[in-house]
Amino acid sequence: MDDGKSTLIGRLLYDSKSIMIDQLEAIEKQSRNKEDGEIDLALLTDGLRAEREQGITIDVAYKYFSTPKRKFIIADAPGHIQYTRNMITGASNANLAIILIDARNGVIEQTRRHSIIASLLGIKHIVVAINKMDLVNYSQDIYNNIVIDYAQVANSLKLENVSYIPISAITGDNIVEKTENLSWFEGESLLSFLEAVEVQTDTDLKHARFPVQYVIRPQTEELHDYRGYAGKIVSGIYKKGDSVIVQPAGIESRISKIEIGGKEVEEAFAHQSVVIHLEDDIDISRGDLIAKKDELLQVHQEFDVLLCWMDSKPLKAGNKYILQHNSKTIRSVVKNIEYKLNVNTLQKEYDFEKIGLNDVIRATIKTAAPIAYDTYNILQENGGAILIDETSLVTVGACMIQ
Repeated sequence: MDDGKSTLIGRLLYDSKSIMIDQLEAIEKQSRNKEDGEIDLALLTDGLRAEREQGITIDVAYKYFSTPKRKFIIADAPGHIQYTRNMITGASNANLAIILIDARNGVIEQTRRHSIIASLLGIKHIVVAINKMDLVNYSQDIYNNIVIDYAQVANSLKLENVSYIPISAITGDNIVEKTENLSWFEGESLLSFLEAVEVQTDTDLKHARFPVQYVIRPQTEELHDYRGYAGKIVSGIYKKGDSVIVQPAGIESRISKIEIGGKEVEEAFAHQSVVIHLEDDIDISRGDLIAKKDELLQVHQEFDVLLCWMDSKPLKAGNKYILQHNSKTIRSVVKNIEYKLNVNTLQKEYDFEKIGLNDVIRATIKTAAPIAYDTYNILQENGGAILIDETSLVTVGACMIQ
């Protein structure tokens, strides 16, 4: 909080010329009260009136921009402990996390908490942006000391692919272009790093997982026997002729045809939306999972989760919810709560009064029927789920299956 996240994103958008003229005019008008006459770049993301009044980020703001090399979606997540659930929401689909540190304060409790959350969510790339270097006279010694301190945090959490970049969001030093003020820094500017970081290798092509979203059965004269299973491949590669198993029923078959955009192809891979045809007529419906025959896959009715509670109503053991796992929705019950996790220290608290908003816990969930899943640390795409309130249909919990 107050380390300059919204200003950094505003600077990225401003210096990369990704702001519309009318947006720029609007924030120029709202920045007139500033004594130095500078534009308040934080206004680009702090959209709520309460955020502007308090100078903090409350909700997750998504900003889209692109450069000639890459397209980006930035999730500006809040730093305040009250909004842990918002940060988890913002980070849940991220390839990379930028953890901002105020050069004057160094590594603090919030730094550790956000690093723990990034670790729990399995974010594969971490950039530690050491901000407000202008307020410490661009001191290389202060930068080096922060790098040493954060390296201990990264090591304790087993974070990999951690990079360090000194910046000043307010002045634009080392955001889009390198400047003389930080001439001692031999690395790239922040934007240059973001344009070049390799995220394609993060896609899991080893475990083939295809949750069925829709069964296509036209039953017309032209397509009398047509039966295709539509959905998005979340991981792995599928080829025509592959032996597959349909879970949770455990029925085996073989792929007879794969279609993309109405055209037949020999193979398809992760993140492509496809229609898969099988050689056998099998009872398959939305929520079933088609996997490669010889791949290990968990199929159980009861499993442990690490759960972030996102509702103002407390969670109690025995409460019933709808669990959504990929395209499958099923009735479930939180059977028991093992412990509450202190997200500041990673300590397990077995003695607790209640589970409230923003708490992270380990619990056991039982579903009305078996589901096919992977553990979150092995395959995030098939190891995450949400809990939905049965009456309000509000998402109340984010689960990482253990």
